[in-house]
Amino acid sequence: MREMLIILFSAILVDNFVLSRFLGICPFLGVSKNVKTAMGMSMAVIIVMVIASALTWPVQAYLLSPLNLGYLQTGVFIVIIAALVQIIETFLKKAIPSLYKALGIYLPLITTNCAVLGVTILNVDQNYTFFESVFNAAGAGLGFMLALFLFSGVRSKVDRADIPKFMKGLPITLVSAGLVSISFFGFKGLIEKLFS
Repeated sequence: MREMLIILFSAILVDNFVLSRFLGICPFLGVSKNVKTAMGMSMAVIIVMVIASALTWPVQAYLLSPLNLGYLQTGVFIVIIAALVQIIETFLKKAIPSLYKALGIYLPLITTNCAVLGVTILNVDQNYTFFESVFNAAGAGLGFMLALFLFSGVRSKVDRADIPKFMKGLPITLVSAGLVSISFFGFKGLIEKLFS
């Protein structure tokens, strides 16, 4: 259980996919203007990451690896992720139309979100077991949520600040993202000390 907790908290804090690995930057920058929208996107990403990891692990372990079809990994994983996103998109459209409209173009972009694909491939590269893969995906999704939540708060403050004209828009957004990212490097080494 200790290893599972290390994997979970490392994915949330230390190896945060957005702030440490710089995966999923498009939705990170695009959806973080509003806390409600950021949380909705985060929930969708968590669900897709966990289910995609739960589906891709056995596909890799019992189909691609035994048949020496590892070269098909990326394509197969993208098809699985795209199917999951379509199911979630249809569900949100019917069940929560306001969130569906708020997410707009960013919801279908989960299909091409490199963080989702990255977590499934990383699970295979790290030789994680099925449960380790699911824990890593849950941690990566929660880390994505934490990064979006923190950054949406930072952006709301920045939007109300008096910023020089040349820094308004994308420049101040990127500087703010860099500062939030730097703050997460303080967690390096902390996780293993907590669970040792």
